[in-house]
Formats: sequence, C-alpha cells, structure tokens
Amino acid sequence: MAIRLLLSANKKKEDYVRAVEKCGAEAFVEYLPACNVDYDGLILCGGNDIQPSYYGEEINGSVKFDAARDEAEFALVKAFMTTGKPIFGICRGAQLLNVALGGTLIQHLENVDEHRKDANTETTHEAFAKKGSIFEKLYGERFVINSFHHQALKKLGEGLQVSLLAMDGKTIEGVEHVVKPYFGVQFHPELMTPEYTEVETADGLTLFRYFVELCKKHKEL
Repeated sequence: MAIRLLLSANKKKEDYVRAVEKCGAEAFVEYLPACNVDYDGLILCGGNDIQPSYYGEEINGSVKFDAARDEAEFALVKAFMTTGKPIFGICRGAQLLNVALGGTLIQHLENVDEHRKDANTETTHEAFAKKGSIFEKLYGERFVINSFHHQALKKLGEGLQVSLLAMDGKTIEGVEHVVKPYFGVQFHPELMTPEYTEVETADGLTLFRYFVELCKKHKEL
C-alpha cells in the first residue's frame, strides 16, 4: 500500500508534488487544510512569513502574512502531533514546526544577502551537518544547498536540536526532534534536482526518500 502524504502548500505546489511522487508516495495537497490526520505523514511547505504574534513578538522585519493559512496550519500541525506521525517542514514549514513547539524566529537576518538575492538569481552555499544527525548520515559533513530565505530559527522549540548550520556557523539550516519523527530544513530540497537547477547541489530527493521511509516505518509500528 502506497504511503499517503498530506502537503500543506500555497499555490506553488507542483514541485513538492513531483518530489513526493518521484519517491513512490501519493501526494494530497491542501491550502487552508482542515485538521484531517488520516494520512501517513505531513509536509509543511514554503510560503509567507508567519505572524510574529504566534511567538509573542511585535512585527520587526516580518512581511507578507497569510493569516488564514497561519491559523489553519497551526491547528493542523498540532493535530498531527497528537498522532505521533512524521512531520517534515520546508522553509516556512520548518519555522512553523519550530514555533508550534514553542520556539521563536529571527524576523530578518543581518546577513540576508548570503541567504537570499533577487528573484532572478539562484543562491547556494555550503552547509555543515552535526555529527550523527540525519543530514550527516544522508549527505556527509558538508554539502551545498539552495537558499531563498530572509528569516531563520532563533530559540528552538521543545525537543528540537540543531542538525545543520549555514557557512556562517550560526544560521540554522536544519533541525530534528530528539524523540519524535519530526525534522525541518530552511532550504528547498524540492528544487535541488538536475532538472530544476543549473547549479550543482546535493540531491534534494534524498530527504523526500528519507521521509517516505520514515512514514513507512511508523505505519508498521
């Protein structure tokens, strides 16, 4: 039986669907999803900034909010957490996962030019994986990722640990939960494939394959 994954996404959903289907799973996409947890795993996709009120701050660099999506996704991720099923957060999704667990965000990076350029320029840089992390096991200690963000994780949510850092040694690019099957990345692995980038990066589909296998193992418990 195929693994069924719920993708909470905005209008830019095709690349996430393609990545999931290439890894042999079924993708079900919802925008403003209801709290339906009848899936094997949840992928929280990229998109607008999260309203800072969700982590107890005033606006100080955050832009372009989607209040309806914030409300729907926080309800959804908390519903999924009650099931213990795997959750994979991508860019905004990693930030949402962090905030849902009680963490906070850097609303605008001081060195933002190292992480995001104009819309017509693809930005990449090296990332450094913590020893023993899922990223080190999948990619090794150093590998190249893409970069499109102006925010990042600040205080980590309960149970999360830093697993991947940017080349500046401080910007968090990947986290994983110490107990639960949750992890998140600040980059966009759905775009890290030869047909979608002219710049050499690590294979982003490796993370999707890992997540599908994680869902299979959880389903067999």
